[in-house]
Amino acid sequence: MSACILVLNCGSSSIKFALFDVDLLTARHDALWRGEIQAIGSGRATVREGDATPSTVALDVAQPYHAALLEIRTRAREQLDGRHLMAVAHRVVHGGSKYVMPVRVTLAVLAELQSYIPLAPLHQPFALEAIGTFLEEHPDVPQVACFDTSFHHTVPTVEQVLPLPYALFERGMRRYGFHGLSYEYMTYALPIRHGDRAKGRTIVAHLGSGASLCAMQDLASVATTMGFSALDGLMMGTRCGAIDPGVVLHLMEVEALSLEQVGHLLYHASGLLGVSGVSADPRVLLPREPNDARCALALALYVRRIVREIGALVAVLGGLDMLVFTAGIGEHNAVIRERVMAALAYLGVIADPVANAGNAAVVSAPQSHVRVVVEPTNEEWVAARHAFACTRGA
Repeated sequence: MSACILVLNCGSSSIKFALFDVDLLTARHDALWRGEIQAIGSGRATVREGDATPSTVALDVAQPYHAALLEIRTRAREQLDGRHLMAVAHRVVHGGSKYVMPVRVTLAVLAELQSYIPLAPLHQPFALEAIGTFLEEHPDVPQVACFDTSFHHTVPTVEQVLPLPYALFERGMRRYGFHGLSYEYMTYALPIRHGDRAKGRTIVAHLGSGASLCAMQDLASVATTMGFSALDGLMMGTRCGAIDPGVVLHLMEVEALSLEQVGHLLYHASGLLGVSGVSADPRVLLPREPNDARCALALALYVRRIVREIGALVAVLGGLDMLVFTAGIGEHNAVIRERVMAALAYLGVIADPVANAGNAAVVSAPQSHVRVVVEPTNEEWVAARHAFACTRGA
């Protein structure tokens, strides 16, 4: 009987899911079945499965997240069609200093991971709730945590240390980096499509509702824009990115905001949403840009921060051979890509407008000094491979 691995990628109001046949993991990157439950907690959630028409489902308002997990489990059982469920893999944002590799989760491991919730409050608690639910209801099925921080353990110490008292670094207060499963997928996909060029000086721009950049050399992370938490670096949909820490002190001392209020502001009310006052989604802001100064400013600042941080990583790499756009905005928003490429003309970046408008695999012109590409990410496939490796022979 063939075996499958279920992968869960849990956010605060949505859960992405995918089912992989372990016999096809090496040869193929696509899932047998994948989808997403959105708007969890709204009373009626939206379920998307592959290319099928989205449907709505009523979830228990008392425990909507648990109900969403139950809905996925029920649908996954139908997709298994008699095949054996080998493991459930979970994307877990933060593994701290201890967990540098994927791990099979026990109750003791789960308790340790819960201590990292303050470092990733948008994702960590929900992934751990899913793990706890499946541990309790399916104790015979291995639960494997795959960490977004793992990929960045190759960065040099100088990129890890914060300019704070060294004792804090020894206690785990350091730059970790995130979106690691997405960046790890690039180490598989880019050489297939672009050969040895992908092993040179590469910057990957993971631009979604959360966003970061990763500088790679020989397909290993050497620097990244996110640091101690997923608030650092680029301006994002609702997150601020890097700001002067004095602003936080001012908000608490002068504006008299509580710790909880400051946290909400930085995570949920800043970024594109905060500056525009309209939306966290560039697709909504772009049509309004000509007649709305704040929308225009939000988009200009968003692009400026990307360009500025790319420049910093180019300095670290000593040049640039390839720029990669991935994740929702990176893969599908030609306007944002065009503006970033235009601002990087000083590096010899020359866009191909037709290829870029069509979201082609290569969006730079043949004469461009830097190859600029679009590569869809596949975090779920990476997690499935890790879960297989962790549970093989178990």
